[in-house]
Amino acid sequence: QSAMLQLAVTEIEKEAAAKEVEKQNYLAEHCPPLSLPGSMQELQDLCKKLHAKIEAVDEERYDTEVKLQKTNKELEDLSQKLFDLRGKFKRPPLRRVRMSADAMLRALLGSKHKVCMDLRANLKQVKKEDTEKEKDLRDVGDWRKNIEEKSGMEGRKKMFEAGE
Repeated sequence: QSAMLQLAVTEIEKEAAAKEVEKQNYLAEHCPPLSLPGSMQELQDLCKKLHAKIEAVDEERYDTEVKLQKTNKELEDLSQKLFDLRGKFKRPPLRRVRMSADAMLRALLGSKHKVCMDLRANLKQVKKEDTEKEKDLRDVGDWRKNIEEKSGMEGRKKMFEAGE
């Protein structure tokens, strides 16, 4: 392992030296050495030329950034299409949360929540009066009362006789 590590370190050093040489060659080719002229007019001309070159490089950089953003967007769209075309994807199971309407509005609106949604608070209290009519309806409608009479053979006989 140590021999492999030593070999890897030497390879990395060689790559770094090669990159440095390549950088020096590129700079020598594209950036001539700077010679400062003596007069003010020549300095202004040199500055104007440098500004023109800077603007050209900035335009090129901007164009490449726009192209990069465009290709990244296309790549995201294609990966989304691929994901959609693969078909079934797992939906996470949803948990039920018990929350009142007030708590939900407070969570959504925060401190702006002023309306009280307690629906039971606005209901009227109604007292139920026992009238004789309701008692009669309860007595007639009570199915438990007649259950013993209709059970067994006697109840069937009564039902049969009542049907005749």
